[in-house]
Amino acid sequence: MAFLVIFSHAGPLAGFYGSKNLGTQWSDEQSLGGIAVGGFFFLSGFLITRSRMGRSTIFRFLWRRTLRIFPAFWASLLLVAFVLAPIAWWHVTGTIRGYISSPVESPLTYFANNMWMSLNQQNIDGLGKGLPLEQCCGYDWNGSAWTLRYEFKGYIIVGVMGLFGLLGYRIVATLAFLLMLTLNTLTFLSVNANIAILDPLMSDFYSVMVLTPFFAGMMFAIWGSRIPIDDRLAMAAGAIAIFTYFIASGWNVYGQFAFLYVLMWAAIRLPLQNWERYGDLSYGIYIYAWPIQQFVAFFGVYTWGWFAYHAVVVVLCHIAAFTSWHLLEKPALSLKNWTPRWLAALQVRFRPLNQRIKRAIVNPAYSSTHFAHTLRQDAAALAQDRRDDNLVSHSIDDRVEIDHDGPYRHHRPTDPAGPPPAGNPPADAVTTDGPSRALETRGTP
Repeated sequence: MAFLVIFSHAGPLAGFYGSKNLGTQWSDEQSLGGIAVGGFFFLSGFLITRSRMGRSTIFRFLWRRTLRIFPAFWASLLLVAFVLAPIAWWHVTGTIRGYISSPVESPLTYFANNMWMSLNQQNIDGLGKGLPLEQCCGYDWNGSAWTLRYEFKGYIIVGVMGLFGLLGYRIVATLAFLLMLTLNTLTFLSVNANIAILDPLMSDFYSVMVLTPFFAGMMFAIWGSRIPIDDRLAMAAGAIAIFTYFIASGWNVYGQFAFLYVLMWAAIRLPLQNWERYGDLSYGIYIYAWPIQQFVAFFGVYTWGWFAYHAVVVVLCHIAAFTSWHLLEKPALSLKNWTPRWLAALQVRFRPLNQRIKRAIVNPAYSSTHFAHTLRQDAAALAQDRRDDNLVSHSIDDRVEIDHDGPYRHHRPTDPAGPPPAGNPPADAVTTDGPSRALETRGTP
């Protein structure tokens, strides 16, 4: 899917397809790059929900998500500001002088203005005049990075839902998805619901567009055991997706969900086990592709033709993604369980207080957190111990004595009149052989 993003963005960045995103020639609803982004969010919603349903706390969960998103993103910003843009500046002006001292869109502010995904500075030093992107759309050194803010929104939503136990209750999580599905339908059918409570949710078009597939992935994580992955259903879903995209309309309303089913079917059915043997490169390809495509445009690579342009871009993107994964992203992910010493010391010191607070605020009947799961296990074990204890009698009259050479018989206190007469054992005596043991306590039948 990362390749779809590259091919689609070659329109505005290299002037192909009439300087439009690939796919808009057939559909007025979504480009192929937009389809790929929806697929990314769908798979992310599935994987992130499964991750959140594990043992990690919300703080550990968000820490791991931060380690996955920010290192490569920050690296892409630094790559632009201090490698790609300086080379482009030198190529355009013939000197490096004036690059750092630019009063407008300074490279020194590029990282700080974008590091928290707000993307307040798209360009550096007015670079890009005369390039295909400037002629059709303006200036931007990383036009793909806008999706990261919504990706992290999805992480926060899943984290909070897990904190309050909503992921442990399928119906509640399904209602959240149905809300997003309703907003998606109203948005793309241009229906004005005139419902005040929905206005804040519908005010951001992109939130609805990308988080609805994210919630669809959440449904596959929660209802996975109930959703059949069937070849015939995949064929039917593929036909619906093709029909709504290339022939008719309705892709954003229902066609994309047919495509998402096909995507999950492909992930399960197709032999892709060795796809990541060289590393998890998909995110790196996605985040470095636009800067590289914009960079090669300064050298006129797009004039070499479609195949040559994409060959150069794909090779450079793989080199950047491979390097980023092995030198930056993978080492960063190795810190997913890391805790600073001072914080670990505080956790040990305040653990009793922390336990008391969690016991006070966590309701094990409604929470899906690991702590709530532990409380439920403790409660079940205590209930079982109480049931076992109820089977124990402390009355001496109910005790059973085991005789190795004969049947069980009730043990009676010594009677002055003498032992009971010989004969058959009482009707209620247990008659079974067993090893010689000490006096055991059993319940009355």
